[in-house]
Amino acid sequence: MENKVNSFINLSWITSLFTPDKTNMPERRYDLDWLRIAVFGLLILYHTGMFYVENWGWHVKSNYQSQTLENIMIFIEPWRMAVLWLIAGIAIRFVMAKVSVIRFITMRSFRLLLPLLFGILVIVPPQLYIEMTHNGDLNMSYWQFLTEFFASNSEVFNEYQSGIWPHIDVNHLWFIRSLWQYSLVLLCLLPLLNSKPINKSVNWLINQHGVIAIFIATLPLFIIQITWDQDTVRYPLGFTFMLYGYLIGWHTVFWQKVSANLKVLLIVSIVSYAILVFFYNVFWLDIIKGGQPTNELLIMFGMFNYSLLRLLGALTVFAIAYKYFNQNSQKLSYLNDAVFPFYILHQTLIVVIGYNLSKFNLGPIIEPILLMILTIISCFIGFEIIRKNDILRPLFGLKTIKNYRLEIKRLGYVLSSLLTFVIGYEILV
Repeated sequence: MENKVNSFINLSWITSLFTPDKTNMPERRYDLDWLRIAVFGLLILYHTGMFYVENWGWHVKSNYQSQTLENIMIFIEPWRMAVLWLIAGIAIRFVMAKVSVIRFITMRSFRLLLPLLFGILVIVPPQLYIEMTHNGDLNMSYWQFLTEFFASNSEVFNEYQSGIWPHIDVNHLWFIRSLWQYSLVLLCLLPLLNSKPINKSVNWLINQHGVIAIFIATLPLFIIQITWDQDTVRYPLGFTFMLYGYLIGWHTVFWQKVSANLKVLLIVSIVSYAILVFFYNVFWLDIIKGGQPTNELLIMFGMFNYSLLRLLGALTVFAIAYKYFNQNSQKLSYLNDAVFPFYILHQTLIVVIGYNLSKFNLGPIIEPILLMILTIISCFIGFEIIRKNDILRPLFGLKTIKNYRLEIKRLGYVLSSLLTFVIGYEILV
Protein backbone atom coordinates (compact mmCIF):
# COMPACT_ATOMS: atom_id res chain seq x y z
CA MET A 1 0.00 0.00 0.00
CA GLU A 2 2.79 2.39 0.92
CA ASN A 3 4.55 1.70 -2.40
CA LYS A 4 1.36 2.54 -4.31
CA VAL A 5 1.01 5.82 -2.43
CA ASN A 6 4.64 6.74 -3.10
CA SER A 7 4.22 5.82 -6.76
CA PHE A 8 1.13 8.04 -7.01
CA ILE A 9 2.95 10.93 -5.35
CA ASN A 10 5.88 10.58 -7.76
CA LEU A 11 3.53 10.40 -10.74
CA SER A 12 1.68 13.50 -9.55
CA TRP A 13 4.96 15.36 -9.21
CA ILE A 14 5.96 14.49 -12.77
CA THR A 15 2.52 15.46 -14.07
CA SER A 16 2.75 18.83 -12.32
CA LEU A 17 5.84 19.67 -14.37
CA PHE A 18 3.70 19.69 -17.52
CA THR A 19 0.73 21.55 -16.02
CA PRO A 20 0.77 25.37 -16.17
CA ASP A 21 -0.30 27.58 -13.29
CA LYS A 22 -4.10 27.82 -13.45
CA THR A 23 -4.35 31.07 -11.47
CA ASN A 24 -6.82 33.46 -13.17
CA MET A 25 -7.42 30.93 -15.93
CA PRO A 26 -10.68 31.79 -17.78
CA GLU A 27 -13.09 29.12 -18.97
CA ARG A 28 -12.99 30.35 -22.55
CA ARG A 29 -11.44 33.22 -24.52
CA TYR A 30 -13.97 34.03 -27.21
CA ASP A 31 -11.81 36.88 -28.49
CA LEU A 32 -9.15 34.37 -29.52
CA ASP A 33 -11.76 32.31 -31.35
CA TRP A 34 -12.97 35.36 -33.28
CA LEU A 35 -9.41 36.46 -34.01
CA ARG A 36 -8.46 33.01 -35.29
CA ILE A 37 -11.47 33.05 -37.62
CA ALA A 38 -10.65 36.58 -38.83
CA VAL A 39 -6.98 35.82 -39.53
CA PHE A 40 -7.79 32.65 -41.45
CA GLY A 41 -10.28 34.76 -43.41
CA LEU A 42 -7.49 37.23 -44.17
CA LEU A 43 -5.35 34.29 -45.26
CA ILE A 44 -7.84 33.49 -48.02
CA LEU A 45 -7.76 37.10 -49.23
CA TYR A 46 -3.96 37.15 -48.95
CA HIS A 47 -3.51 34.02 -51.05
CA THR A 48 -5.97 35.40 -53.58
CA GLY A 49 -3.72 38.46 -53.76
CA MET A 50 -0.70 36.22 -54.37
CA PHE A 51 -2.29 35.30 -57.69
CA TYR A 52 -1.95 38.95 -58.73
CA VAL A 53 1.18 40.47 -57.15
CA GLU A 54 3.94 41.22 -59.60
CA ASN A 55 7.16 40.55 -57.67
CA TRP A 56 6.32 37.73 -55.27
CA GLY A 57 6.63 34.17 -56.53
CA TRP A 58 3.66 31.81 -56.35
CA HIS A 59 2.42 28.60 -57.97
CA VAL A 60 0.58 30.30 -60.81
CA LYS A 61 -0.04 33.90 -61.83
CA SER A 62 -2.79 35.88 -63.49
CA ASN A 63 -2.12 37.95 -66.59
CA TYR A 64 -3.16 40.98 -64.50
CA GLN A 65 -0.35 41.67 -62.06
CA SER A 66 0.06 44.64 -59.75
CA GLN A 67 2.96 46.11 -57.83
CA THR A 68 0.60 48.48 -55.99
CA LEU A 69 -1.18 45.47 -54.49
CA GLU A 70 2.08 44.47 -52.82
CA ASN A 71 2.06 47.70 -50.78
CA ILE A 72 -1.37 46.78 -49.43
CA MET A 73 -0.52 43.15 -48.73
CA ILE A 74 2.67 43.94 -46.81
CA PHE A 75 0.48 45.57 -44.17
CA ILE A 76 -0.67 42.12 -43.03
CA GLU A 77 2.30 40.09 -44.25
CA PRO A 78 4.50 40.61 -41.15
CA TRP A 79 1.92 39.65 -38.52
CA ARG A 80 -0.68 37.37 -40.14
CA MET A 81 1.13 34.12 -39.26
CA ALA A 82 2.49 35.56 -36.01
CA VAL A 83 -1.09 35.85 -34.71
CA LEU A 84 -1.87 32.23 -35.56
CA TRP A 85 1.29 30.97 -33.85
CA LEU A 86 0.61 33.07 -30.76
CA ILE A 87 -2.93 31.70 -30.56
CA ALA A 88 -1.57 28.17 -31.01
CA GLY A 89 0.77 28.69 -28.05
CA ILE A 90 -2.01 30.10 -25.88
CA ALA A 91 -4.28 27.19 -26.88
CA ILE A 92 -1.64 24.66 -25.78
CA ARG A 93 -1.49 26.31 -22.37
CA PHE A 94 -5.28 25.96 -22.04
CA VAL A 95 -5.22 22.32 -23.15
CA MET A 96 -2.30 21.31 -20.92
CA ALA A 97 -4.15 22.76 -17.92
CA LYS A 98 -6.90 20.19 -18.52
CA VAL A 99 -5.43 17.01 -20.04
CA SER A 100 -2.52 14.62 -19.56
CA VAL A 101 0.58 14.49 -21.76
CA ILE A 102 -0.55 11.25 -23.43
CA ARG A 103 -4.00 12.66 -24.06
CA PHE A 104 -2.49 15.81 -25.55
CA ILE A 105 -0.23 13.88 -27.95
CA THR A 106 -3.10 11.62 -29.03
CA MET A 107 -5.56 14.49 -29.56
CA ARG A 108 -3.05 16.61 -31.43
CA SER A 109 -1.85 13.78 -33.67
CA PHE A 110 -5.35 12.70 -34.71
CA ARG A 111 -6.51 16.29 -35.22
CA LEU A 112 -3.48 17.39 -37.27
CA LEU A 113 -1.90 14.37 -38.96
CA LEU A 114 -5.03 12.82 -40.46
CA PRO A 115 -5.98 16.09 -42.24
CA LEU A 116 -2.34 16.56 -43.28
CA LEU A 117 -2.12 13.10 -44.85
CA PHE A 118 -5.47 13.51 -46.60
CA GLY A 119 -4.52 17.00 -47.69
CA ILE A 120 -1.19 16.15 -49.31
CA LEU A 121 -2.62 13.11 -51.10
CA VAL A 122 -5.98 14.53 -52.22
CA ILE A 123 -6.23 18.32 -51.81
CA VAL A 124 -2.73 19.50 -52.78
CA PRO A 125 -2.11 17.55 -56.06
CA PRO A 126 -4.37 19.81 -58.19
CA GLN A 127 -2.10 22.73 -57.28
CA LEU A 128 0.94 20.89 -58.61
CA TYR A 129 -0.95 19.88 -61.74
CA ILE A 130 -1.99 23.48 -62.48
CA GLU A 131 1.50 24.81 -61.69
CA MET A 132 3.23 22.32 -64.00
CA THR A 133 0.66 22.88 -66.75
CA HIS A 134 1.00 26.65 -66.42
CA ASN A 135 4.81 26.38 -66.62
CA GLY A 136 4.62 24.22 -69.75
CA ASP A 137 6.12 21.20 -67.98
CA LEU A 138 3.03 19.03 -68.30
CA ASN A 139 0.70 18.10 -71.15
CA MET A 140 -1.73 15.47 -69.92
CA SER A 141 -5.13 15.09 -68.31
CA TYR A 142 -5.51 15.27 -64.53
CA TRP A 143 -6.21 11.55 -64.32
CA GLN A 144 -3.02 10.77 -66.23
CA PHE A 145 -1.22 13.15 -63.90
CA LEU A 146 -2.53 11.25 -60.85
CA THR A 147 -1.21 7.99 -62.29
CA GLU A 148 2.24 9.58 -62.48
CA PHE A 149 1.81 11.31 -59.11
CA PHE A 150 1.30 8.04 -57.25
CA ALA A 151 3.86 6.07 -59.28
CA SER A 152 7.08 5.23 -57.44
CA ASN A 153 9.41 5.72 -60.41
CA SER A 154 7.91 8.64 -62.34
CA GLU A 155 10.37 11.07 -63.96
CA VAL A 156 7.72 13.70 -64.65
CA PHE A 157 8.50 15.54 -61.41
CA ASN A 158 12.31 15.63 -61.55
CA GLU A 159 12.36 19.43 -61.59
CA TYR A 160 9.87 19.79 -58.75
CA GLN A 161 10.50 19.83 -55.04
CA SER A 162 10.48 16.70 -52.92
CA GLY A 163 8.86 16.94 -49.53
CA ILE A 164 7.49 14.31 -47.19
CA TRP A 165 7.87 11.88 -50.11
CA PRO A 166 9.45 12.44 -53.56
CA HIS A 167 7.49 15.25 -55.32
CA ILE A 168 4.79 14.97 -52.60
CA ASP A 169 4.97 17.97 -50.30
CA VAL A 170 2.80 19.80 -47.79
CA ASN A 171 2.51 22.97 -49.88
CA HIS A 172 0.19 25.43 -48.06
CA LEU A 173 -0.41 22.82 -45.33
CA TRP A 174 3.09 23.46 -43.93
CA PHE A 175 1.41 25.16 -40.97
CA ILE A 176 -0.27 21.88 -39.93
CA ARG A 177 2.99 19.93 -40.18
CA SER A 178 4.91 22.54 -38.22
CA LEU A 179 2.15 22.90 -35.65
CA TRP A 180 2.38 19.18 -34.88
CA GLN A 181 6.18 19.23 -34.75
CA TYR A 182 6.35 22.33 -32.56
CA SER A 183 3.66 20.98 -30.25
CA LEU A 184 5.87 17.99 -29.47
CA VAL A 185 8.92 20.20 -28.96
CA LEU A 186 6.96 22.58 -26.74
CA LEU A 187 5.71 19.62 -24.74
CA CYS A 188 9.31 18.63 -23.98
CA LEU A 189 10.03 22.20 -22.85
CA LEU A 190 7.03 22.49 -20.51
CA PRO A 191 8.94 21.66 -17.30
CA LEU A 192 11.20 24.62 -18.11
CA LEU A 193 8.44 26.94 -19.33
CA ASN A 194 6.33 26.21 -16.23
CA SER A 195 9.24 26.73 -13.85
CA LYS A 196 9.38 29.58 -11.32
CA PRO A 197 12.46 31.28 -12.88
CA ILE A 198 10.76 31.49 -16.29
CA ASN A 199 7.49 32.73 -14.77
CA LYS A 200 9.39 35.37 -12.79
CA SER A 201 11.20 36.47 -15.96
CA VAL A 202 7.91 36.73 -17.87
CA ASN A 203 6.34 38.72 -15.03
CA TRP A 204 9.34 41.04 -14.95
CA LEU A 205 9.20 41.65 -18.72
CA ILE A 206 5.46 42.27 -18.80
CA ASN A 207 5.72 44.75 -15.91
CA GLN A 208 8.33 46.85 -17.74
CA HIS A 209 7.44 49.92 -19.75
CA GLY A 210 5.84 48.90 -23.04
CA VAL A 211 8.73 50.25 -25.13
CA ILE A 212 11.26 48.17 -23.22
CA ALA A 213 9.13 45.02 -23.24
CA ILE A 214 8.42 45.22 -26.98
CA PHE A 215 12.07 45.96 -27.80
CA ILE A 216 13.27 42.94 -25.82
CA ALA A 217 10.62 40.68 -27.36
CA THR A 218 11.51 41.93 -30.86
CA LEU A 219 15.25 41.23 -30.56
CA PRO A 220 15.00 37.41 -30.99
CA LEU A 221 12.74 37.93 -34.00
CA PHE A 222 15.22 40.36 -35.55
CA ILE A 223 18.20 38.05 -34.93
CA ILE A 224 16.35 35.15 -36.54
CA GLN A 225 15.31 37.38 -39.46
CA ILE A 226 18.85 38.46 -40.33
CA THR A 227 20.66 35.17 -39.66
CA TRP A 228 18.28 32.54 -41.04
CA ASP A 229 17.80 31.59 -44.67
CA GLN A 230 14.90 33.69 -45.96
CA ASP A 231 13.24 30.72 -47.66
CA THR A 232 12.85 28.88 -44.35
CA VAL A 233 12.83 31.71 -41.78
CA ARG A 234 9.09 31.26 -41.19
CA TYR A 235 9.78 28.06 -39.24
CA PRO A 236 11.94 29.40 -36.38
CA LEU A 237 9.82 32.56 -36.27
CA GLY A 238 6.68 30.44 -35.95
CA PHE A 239 8.13 28.44 -33.09
CA THR A 240 9.29 31.60 -31.33
CA PHE A 241 5.81 33.10 -31.51
CA MET A 242 4.32 29.85 -30.25
CA LEU A 243 6.64 30.07 -27.24
CA TYR A 244 5.54 33.67 -26.69
CA GLY A 245 1.92 32.59 -26.88
CA TYR A 246 2.35 29.87 -24.27
CA LEU A 247 4.16 32.24 -21.91
CA ILE A 248 1.60 35.06 -22.07
CA GLY A 249 -1.34 32.62 -21.85
CA TRP A 250 -3.96 34.21 -19.62
CA HIS A 251 -1.47 36.54 -17.88
CA THR A 252 -3.81 39.20 -16.46
CA VAL A 253 -1.37 42.13 -16.52
CA PHE A 254 -0.34 41.44 -20.11
CA TRP A 255 -3.89 41.47 -21.46
CA GLN A 256 -4.83 44.53 -19.40
CA LYS A 257 -1.82 46.48 -20.67
CA VAL A 258 -2.39 45.45 -24.29
CA SER A 259 -6.05 46.46 -24.13
CA ALA A 260 -5.34 49.76 -22.36
CA ASN A 261 -2.73 50.76 -24.96
CA LEU A 262 -4.76 49.99 -28.08
CA LYS A 263 -4.60 53.56 -29.45
CA VAL A 264 -0.83 53.74 -28.95
CA LEU A 265 -0.37 50.36 -30.63
CA LEU A 266 -2.48 51.48 -33.58
CA ILE A 267 -0.50 54.68 -34.07
CA VAL A 268 2.90 53.03 -33.74
CA SER A 269 1.84 50.19 -36.05
CA ILE A 270 0.73 52.67 -38.73
CA VAL A 271 4.07 54.53 -38.46
CA SER A 272 5.95 51.24 -38.68
CA TYR A 273 3.88 50.24 -41.71
CA ALA A 274 4.68 53.58 -43.42
CA ILE A 275 8.40 52.95 -42.83
CA LEU A 276 8.01 49.43 -44.21
CA VAL A 277 6.34 50.70 -47.40
CA PHE A 278 9.15 53.24 -47.87
CA PHE A 279 11.89 50.66 -47.44
CA TYR A 280 10.10 48.14 -49.60
CA ASN A 281 9.79 50.51 -52.56
CA VAL A 282 13.18 52.23 -52.19
CA PHE A 283 15.42 49.28 -51.23
CA TRP A 284 13.85 45.83 -51.13
CA LEU A 285 12.11 45.90 -54.50
CA ASP A 286 15.48 46.45 -56.16
CA ILE A 287 16.94 43.51 -54.22
CA ILE A 288 13.98 41.28 -55.15
CA LYS A 289 14.62 42.11 -58.80
CA GLY A 290 18.29 41.09 -58.51
CA GLY A 291 19.99 44.26 -57.30
CA GLN A 292 22.63 44.46 -54.59
CA PRO A 293 22.18 46.16 -51.19
CA THR A 294 23.71 49.65 -51.25
CA ASN A 295 23.48 50.60 -47.57
CA GLU A 296 23.78 47.74 -45.09
CA LEU A 297 22.94 49.91 -42.08
CA LEU A 298 19.67 51.12 -43.60
CA ILE A 299 18.80 47.56 -44.64
CA MET A 300 19.36 46.40 -41.04
CA PHE A 301 17.11 49.20 -39.79
CA GLY A 302 14.45 48.17 -42.28
CA MET A 303 14.71 44.53 -41.17
CA PHE A 304 14.38 45.55 -37.52
CA ASN A 305 11.30 47.60 -38.37
CA TYR A 306 9.87 44.58 -40.19
CA SER A 307 10.49 42.40 -37.13
CA LEU A 308 8.97 45.09 -34.94
CA LEU A 309 5.84 45.22 -37.11
CA ARG A 310 5.44 41.44 -36.72
CA LEU A 311 5.00 41.99 -32.99
CA LEU A 312 3.19 45.33 -33.11
CA GLY A 313 0.65 44.11 -35.63
CA ALA A 314 -0.06 40.98 -33.58
CA LEU A 315 -0.43 42.96 -30.35
CA THR A 316 -2.72 45.46 -32.03
CA VAL A 317 -5.18 42.88 -33.35
CA PHE A 318 -5.00 41.05 -30.00
CA ALA A 319 -5.95 44.30 -28.27
CA ILE A 320 -8.86 44.93 -30.66
CA ALA A 321 -10.18 41.40 -30.21
CA TYR A 322 -9.75 41.42 -26.42
CA LYS A 323 -11.48 44.78 -26.04
CA TYR A 324 -14.39 44.34 -28.46
CA PHE A 325 -14.90 40.68 -29.35
CA ASN A 326 -14.60 38.66 -26.14
CA GLN A 327 -18.18 37.45 -26.36
CA ASN A 328 -19.98 34.31 -27.48
CA SER A 329 -22.32 34.10 -30.45
CA GLN A 330 -24.44 31.50 -32.22
CA LYS A 331 -22.26 31.94 -35.29
CA LEU A 332 -19.02 31.33 -33.39
CA SER A 333 -19.36 27.55 -33.12
CA TYR A 334 -20.19 27.23 -36.83
CA LEU A 335 -17.30 29.45 -37.92
CA ASN A 336 -14.87 27.76 -35.52
CA ASP A 337 -15.63 24.42 -37.15
CA ALA A 338 -15.31 26.00 -40.60
CA VAL A 339 -11.77 27.34 -40.05
CA PHE A 340 -9.83 24.10 -40.60
CA PRO A 341 -11.78 22.90 -43.67
CA PHE A 342 -11.56 26.40 -45.17
CA TYR A 343 -7.81 26.46 -44.57
CA ILE A 344 -7.27 23.03 -46.13
CA LEU A 345 -9.44 23.73 -49.18
CA HIS A 346 -8.88 27.40 -49.97
CA GLN A 347 -5.52 27.50 -51.77
CA THR A 348 -6.32 24.64 -54.10
CA LEU A 349 -9.60 26.36 -54.95
CA ILE A 350 -7.80 29.67 -55.59
CA VAL A 351 -5.24 28.03 -57.90
CA VAL A 352 -7.75 25.94 -59.84
CA ILE A 353 -10.45 28.62 -60.15
CA GLY A 354 -7.95 31.42 -60.80
CA TYR A 355 -6.12 29.49 -63.51
CA ASN A 356 -9.37 28.73 -65.33
CA LEU A 357 -10.72 32.26 -64.95
CA SER A 358 -7.51 33.68 -66.44
CA LYS A 359 -8.39 32.03 -69.76
CA PHE A 360 -11.40 34.33 -70.22
CA ASN A 361 -9.60 37.71 -70.16
CA LEU A 362 -12.13 39.22 -67.76
CA GLY A 363 -9.97 42.20 -66.83
CA PRO A 364 -8.06 43.31 -63.69
CA ILE A 365 -11.23 44.17 -61.72
CA ILE A 366 -13.81 41.53 -62.59
CA GLU A 367 -11.40 38.59 -62.47
CA PRO A 368 -10.08 39.06 -58.90
CA ILE A 369 -13.54 39.91 -57.55
CA LEU A 370 -14.98 36.82 -59.20
CA LEU A 371 -12.08 34.71 -57.91
CA MET A 372 -12.69 35.82 -54.31
CA ILE A 373 -16.44 35.24 -54.54
CA LEU A 374 -16.14 31.82 -56.16
CA THR A 375 -13.43 30.72 -53.72
CA ILE A 376 -15.45 31.71 -50.65
CA ILE A 377 -18.65 30.14 -52.03
CA SER A 378 -16.76 26.94 -52.87
CA CYS A 379 -15.25 26.84 -49.37
CA PHE A 380 -18.72 27.12 -47.83
CA ILE A 381 -20.10 24.41 -50.11
CA GLY A 382 -17.17 22.17 -49.27
CA PHE A 383 -17.60 22.79 -45.55
CA GLU A 384 -21.34 22.05 -45.68
CA ILE A 385 -20.57 18.69 -47.30
CA ILE A 386 -17.77 17.94 -44.82
CA ARG A 387 -19.58 18.87 -41.62
CA LYS A 388 -22.54 16.57 -42.40
CA ASN A 389 -20.38 13.55 -43.22
CA ASP A 390 -18.76 11.60 -40.37
CA ILE A 391 -16.27 9.98 -42.74
CA LEU A 392 -15.00 13.35 -43.96
CA ARG A 393 -15.08 15.21 -40.64
CA PRO A 394 -11.92 13.62 -39.10
CA LEU A 395 -10.09 14.16 -42.40
CA PHE A 396 -10.63 17.90 -41.92
CA GLY A 397 -9.86 18.06 -38.20
CA LEU A 398 -13.45 17.79 -36.92
CA LYS A 399 -14.95 15.37 -34.40
CA THR A 400 -17.58 12.89 -35.55
CA ILE A 401 -21.20 13.73 -34.77
CA LYS A 402 -22.77 10.34 -34.13
CA ASN A 403 -22.10 8.19 -31.09
CA TYR A 404 -20.98 4.92 -32.70
CA ARG A 405 -20.77 1.45 -31.18
CA LEU A 406 -17.63 0.62 -29.24
CA GLU A 407 -16.43 -1.82 -31.94
CA ILE A 408 -16.67 0.84 -34.65
CA LYS A 409 -14.89 3.38 -32.44
CA ARG A 410 -12.04 0.94 -31.80
CA LEU A 411 -11.71 0.19 -35.51
CA GLY A 412 -11.61 3.93 -36.21
CA TYR A 413 -8.91 4.48 -33.59
CA VAL A 414 -6.80 1.62 -34.98
CA LEU A 415 -7.03 2.88 -38.56
CA SER A 416 -6.39 6.46 -37.47
CA SER A 417 -3.39 5.39 -35.42
CA LEU A 418 -1.87 3.54 -38.38
CA LEU A 419 -2.35 6.51 -40.69
CA THR A 420 -1.01 9.05 -38.18
CA PHE A 421 1.98 6.80 -37.48
CA VAL A 422 2.83 6.66 -41.19
CA ILE A 423 2.77 10.43 -41.72
CA GLY A 424 4.25 11.19 -38.29
CA TYR A 425 7.18 8.85 -38.91
CA GLU A 426 7.91 10.47 -42.27
CA ILE A 427 7.83 13.96 -40.74
CA LEU A 428 10.09 13.12 -37.81
CA VAL A 429 12.50 10.77 -39.58
